[in-house]
Amino acid sequence: MQMPTPEIGDPAPDIALPDETGTVHRLSDQRGRWTVLYFYPTDDSPGCTVEACEFRDANDSIAERGADVWGISPQGAASKRAFREKFGLPFALLADEDHAVAETYGAWVQKEKDGRSYWGTARTTFLIDPDGGIARVWQKVKPEGHAVDVLAALDIAQAGESPESPESAETADPDQVAAG
Repeated sequence: MQMPTPEIGDPAPDIALPDETGTVHRLSDQRGRWTVLYFYPTDDSPGCTVEACEFRDANDSIAERGADVWGISPQGAASKRAFREKFGLPFALLADEDHAVAETYGAWVQKEKDGRSYWGTARTTFLIDPDGGIARVWQKVKPEGHAVDVLAALDIAQAGESPESPESAETADPDQVAAG
């Protein structure tokens, strides 16, 4: 049974997952920093590689804004190491081998391919605020251009605007916008 996806304003469920070196990354240790959690199906597959490389290319801009990127998929440490090294990925890739974290975040879903049903990771991203709350959710992510969308949402969230309402900038007091 698929778990519900946490929503904007919900506290982000804590996670504790290892990277390719065995170092455990805990979301609770990220308090005071923004965190981009992105769930992806498979290391080194075409779509996942596009998404990872776009986050790689945006990583300096994301880090300048006080945020960290964490990629999460069910493959183990050796796969994570090979994927990071092959594409020079500068951010944490975390192994969710029992898919418990993907389940908690509603990213472990029933899929269908070639007429057969199976369970796997849905491409889903969460922007977690420095207080540990969900600031933004992307479901059914298209890899191309996603990192740019996340960066834009991070800018909006840090400006104190609602990341879900792009019209908020249009309705803002023009004097405030010019001053900001």
